[in-house]
Amino acid sequence: MGRVDCEMGFGSMSERLVRKLDLVEVEQLIGWAAAEGWNPGLDDAAAFHATDPEGFIGAFVDGEMVAGIAAVAYGTGYGFIGLYISREDRRGRGHGKAVWDAGMAYLAGRTIGLDGVDEQFENYRRKGFAPAYRTIRFGGAFAGRAVDRERLSMVTPDLVPEVMAFDRRSFPEPRVGFLTRWLGPPHVACAARAEGRVTGYGVMRKCRAGWKIGGLSAVDEGTAAALVRQLAASAEGEVFIDVPAARERFMDLLLRSGLRPGFETTRMYLGEPIPLAPELFGVTTLELG
Repeated sequence: MGRVDCEMGFGSMSERLVRKLDLVEVEQLIGWAAAEGWNPGLDDAAAFHATDPEGFIGAFVDGEMVAGIAAVAYGTGYGFIGLYISREDRRGRGHGKAVWDAGMAYLAGRTIGLDGVDEQFENYRRKGFAPAYRTIRFGGAFAGRAVDRERLSMVTPDLVPEVMAFDRRSFPEPRVGFLTRWLGPPHVACAARAEGRVTGYGVMRKCRAGWKIGGLSAVDEGTAAALVRQLAASAEGEVFIDVPAARERFMDLLLRSGLRPGFETTRMYLGEPIPLAPELFGVTTLELG
């Protein structure tokens, strides 16, 4: 990657360079997401970049980043698009299309997922993406109490391989590089166990505003609810979680616990669609799937 083309400015022509981003530039892109109101985590950049260092792409004009995208490859058959942003003062000049085309070329041949806001739904559908399910963000001050600690434990390094194995029940490819960082400090990660086996896990991280829980995977809604209560009990301030709309009984529990629905997104796929796993109760991130 490193394609050069041109931007037509006001009476001048500037070269546009499209290339992969380093960690500092990924932090800059996440900063743009924060300015757009997406409320990313405070420490997302390192975990995101480690997932696929080749999958973060930017467009640069005169040495300044003007657009960016995450086009992250998982395993051999899946990819995810997120963090697709053009700098506000440089929109309408083809920079967004340039990084989109580069990201799609990088993920060519895979099933590609994204979580699209309603305003972009038709745009993504015209590009060939088909809707799979709705996701609803719940947020607020959680009113529940922590549960019996005998059922749950913090995720320690010796438990990480079991949690990664359980994650495969709700995610289509291994994501070892990502989870190695996502499950560790400063994030709070909790696992449920029964009869010596992991039956669910959840991760909570500090964000620009409040805390987000994600991912959240469990064998049933009771286990998912226990994980949320345990995690939320240690949060200072509001808690947010992105829940597939099909999880009606789980959403009822969140409502009874004081959380309220906010904005919605649509999971969409290009290529072979991936069914919603029964274990998935909370999307890990809208940026990386």
